Amino acid sequence: MSFSSEVKEELTRRSGTARHCKIAEMAAILSMCGQIHMNERWQFSLKIQTENAAVSRKYFTLLRKTFNINTEISIARNPSLKKSSVYTILINDPTEALRVLEAVKLVRCKDDSWEILNLVNPVVFQKDCCKRAFIRGAFLSSGSISDPEKFYHFEIVCQSLEKAEQIKGIIQSFRIDAKIVIRKKTYVVYVKEGAQIVDLLGIMEANVALMNLENIRILKDMRNSVNRKVNCEAANINKTVNAAVKQIEDIRYIENTVGFQKLSEGLEEIARMRLQYPEATLKELGMMLNPQVGKSGVNHRLRKLSAIAEELRGNKEEQFL
Repeated sequence: MSFSSEVKEELTRRSGTARHCKIAEMAAILSMCGQIHMNERWQFSLKIQTENAAVSRKYFTLLRKTFNINTEISIARNPSLKKSSVYTILINDPTEALRVLEAVKLVRCKDDSWEILNLVNPVVFQKDCCKRAFIRGAFLSSGSISDPEKFYHFEIVCQSLEKAEQIKGIIQSFRIDAKIVIRKKTYVVYVKEGAQIVDLLGIMEANVALMNLENIRILKDMRNSVNRKVNCEAANINKTVNAAVKQIEDIRYIENTVGFQKLSEGLEEIARMRLQYPEATLKELGMMLNPQVGKSGVNHRLRKLSAIAEELRGNKEEQFL
């Protein structure tokens, strides 16, 4: 089972205790994946479809507990996906369909006729608890989360920009940086930052998935931290080795051209010490000197040796000009 399916499986067992929260969740479901039909006599019917069996059971439970509507779930094979089934819930009774639609604020009576609304009226999710339920319903209907072992990505796919803007606004009310991108003919509300996806799981009350994601994030952060330290140490080692190689080349050049007798006592001592201990750090070289010298003092002496070597090379080139 994918991580996204695990989250949805957990969310199907979560539901607000208050009726207004159940209505908010049902409103999101109908807005995202419901189909509203109205005949010439202004009579409504509702159809809700999903490819997730657990999600279909959640829809069924919400209708029964919130509106005392007992309906059936029909199962049909999806012709475009050989191994997938489509679960459909129908409310054909016009009275029951209208009762649901009025509660979720997706219809309104205007001039003695009914109008189907594109967006859920904000009065449905005025409270924070209802906003949480609305996000949960929208995610169950058309949302997904990527495998956090690979990357962080939370999204809810909407069929219109207006619906995407509505969901984005509700998510942003919890100080989460949700954005919208167009994908083919749909509008996708997405969040990509790992910590904010953790917050979203908490908002939807997917507490088990939240803990699993946090554990993965901690392990990934630890691995990244270790990798950064290893890379940093490797870079420092390479830098130290390259510097030591250059220092030894300069010291050998001085030895082969003018000899160490031309050097001061301090420079001769550090030159011989570097040749004897080519892998030692500056601090280690300083500790071996008598008297001991600090890291900056060792670096100063080696720089002077490099400057002498460069001067000797320059003089040699001038002889051939």
